[in-house]
Amino acid sequence: MTDATPPTQIAHLGIAVADLADAARFYRDVLGLAPSAPESADGAEIVHFHFDGVDVELLAPRDPAGPIATFLARRGPGLHHVCYRVPDLDAALTRCRAAGYRLVDEVPRRGAGGKRIAFIHPKSTAGTLIELTE
Repeated sequence: MTDATPPTQIAHLGIAVADLADAARFYRDVLGLAPSAPESADGAEIVHFHFDGVDVELLAPRDPAGPIATFLARRGPGLHHVCYRVPDLDAALTRCRAAGYRLVDEVPRRGAGGKRIAFIHPKSTAGTLIELTE
């Protein structure tokens, strides 16, 4: 990485919730944050709360067979994934493959906000689902 290359950063923390409105109350009423407009991706309804450089992303299932519904059925509400912003998503995935990490997404796809994303399987990352984005 050169000085001109932006550093890797935490982009957001994804939290799976059963009820988006109920979960959003804490961020709105206690922390005084305004949610982003809701959007849909991967069978979930999503709202973001913006902190200083890092977002909290609340994900509620819209599709009963989608990944958030499945996660909630298995584990209940809580931390679903950590998303890291990398300077070059394709290069990061190449490094993951070379290092033997199991990828959920072999090639980047479009996620919330139209951003290019890819997930790394939690069995490869000490039990944490990792999302990479640019």
